[in-house]
Amino acid sequence: MKHFTKAMVGLDFSKMDEILTQKVANLSEVLGIEKLYFIHVAKDLSLPEEIREKYPDLVVPTDETLKAEINTLIKAQGFPKETEIEIIVEEGKPMETVLRWAKIKDVDVLIMGRKEELEGSGSLAKTMAHRAPCSVLFFTEKSPIKTPQKLLVPMDFSDHSVMTLEFADRLANEIGAEVLGMHVYTIPLGYYKTGKSHAEFDVIMKELAIKDYKKFLHKHGLPEYDCLFLLKEEGNEGRFIIKTAKENAADMILMGSRGRTASAAVLLGSIAEKLVNVNNEVPTLIFKKKGENMSFLDALMRI
Repeated sequence: MKHFTKAMVGLDFSKMDEILTQKVANLSEVLGIEKLYFIHVAKDLSLPEEIREKYPDLVVPTDETLKAEINTLIKAQGFPKETEIEIIVEEGKPMETVLRWAKIKDVDVLIMGRKEELEGSGSLAKTMAHRAPCSVLFFTEKSPIKTPQKLLVPMDFSDHSVMTLEFADRLANEIGAEVLGMHVYTIPLGYYKTGKSHAEFDVIMKELAIKDYKKFLHKHGLPEYDCLFLLKEEGNEGRFIIKTAKENAADMILMGSRGRTASAAVLLGSIAEKLVNVNNEVPTLIFKKKGENMSFLDALMRI
């Protein structure tokens, strides 16, 4: 997928909303967005009876009041005039409601904020990445509002890697973004039985990875971009990707949601999951084949 025609933005009426809407407005044309849905889900719009009796003049914000506040926020950001905007305010369980509306509106990407210092655990955003039936874009709290200049694309040469590299290639051509690939390889546990040293096997595995990269590009007719071939470090692979992004001044990470070995039962590939769970520093776009989690979503909606 090279464009995200329909996008949905999750709002929580925190300070993050202004940051998030500013960043969405800045990149809406780059992403190719034509229809934009802003959604807020309140667990309960009503007030307890005891509070109503004690404070009879207290006005409960209705869905129309909340929509008006969201509309004011949106208008302040200067979205392109041609972008269609719809505001959805619902009462219910946030995760299930957002997923239901993402399916109803058939959105291509779900956009969420990731907080670093602002109040909020970020657990909902992480869960959305796992279960969304579409790609998910995270804008981080402290990243600057700008068009990305350098993209880091972690790849395992699977079909999901094709999606990420095609999107990165479009941004390279249209906005001049620099693309840097990243492939992490490992050394087999039993390498010492071959009589070769760890360093020797490192060279062998790196050369094999480079060959796989060239085959991958040729098979899918993709242009060749510089690619880092890195031996896996100890620890969390997600943190390794963030570290690599920061060391190479990348201002956005593009990554497929699943790898070549992921089973159909896995909602998010293990490395993508680790990245989502720890990353609140570098804006990240997790690519999914649209609808690949739909059977899970259908089951969820029947609960």
